[in-house]
Amino acid sequence: MRSQIKGTTMPVLEIGLEPNDRIVAEPGEFSWMTQGVQMRTTAYTAGARGLWGAIGRAFSGGGLFMTEYSAPAGRGVIAFAAKVPGAILQVDVPAGHSYMIHRHGFLCGTEGLQLSTGFQRSLGAGIFGGDGFLLQRLSGPCTAWVELGGEVVTYDLAPGEMLQVHPGHIGMFQDSVNFDITLMRGFANALFGGDGLFVARLTGPGKVWLQSLTVPNLAHAIAPYLGGGTTQNVESGVAGGIAGAVLRDMFGGSR
Repeated sequence: MRSQIKGTTMPVLEIGLEPNDRIVAEPGEFSWMTQGVQMRTTAYTAGARGLWGAIGRAFSGGGLFMTEYSAPAGRGVIAFAAKVPGAILQVDVPAGHSYMIHRHGFLCGTEGLQLSTGFQRSLGAGIFGGDGFLLQRLSGPCTAWVELGGEVVTYDLAPGEMLQVHPGHIGMFQDSVNFDITLMRGFANALFGGDGLFVARLTGPGKVWLQSLTVPNLAHAIAPYLGGGTTQNVESGVAGGIAGAVLRDMFGGSR
């Protein structure tokens, strides 16, 4: 198996398949492939969690099905293009280890990968686009490729060293990093600071990958160019969503 990442702003991952190679991705991810590549979509039950792992992904907002790509008759090429400006990273995951990645980060991987829900919490529709906050756990042994938005900034945290991050900028981190989400300190900061109600705390040891571009920020940036009063609607929706999020978090309501 040969892989190559082409481009910079909107990169493309190209993987050359040999007869015994298989690549697994969520349905609808591939961009193009050569004639010799075959695809098979099924409930992906590889790994120790089996069928229950696939069902858990579905209930958490992920996919029940995965698509497997192979080239049984010879060689073939399968390509996956980035969905937003950013970077595609190759991650080698040994047995017994895992990575936590943001909900849209998984692009594809080799046989043996396990993709499950690692963390999930409802943080308010106005702050995270109505989807809450979800991290997926990527386990091996496998080689996987992860897509991060914008520029990628990495930190190697020493034991006990803590980094506070807006949740949307978390791209990926090693399983040795301790992760938690807390309320923003200060009542005025939370309500009027414009940075949301919550902050993520990442505590070492371990490596952390942060992404500079988040999908909500991208949507807000292009809203003025969509016409039809979209900007006003977006701003009204965000304001109303934040107010609703405050009430839900204060009184324990659900989305």
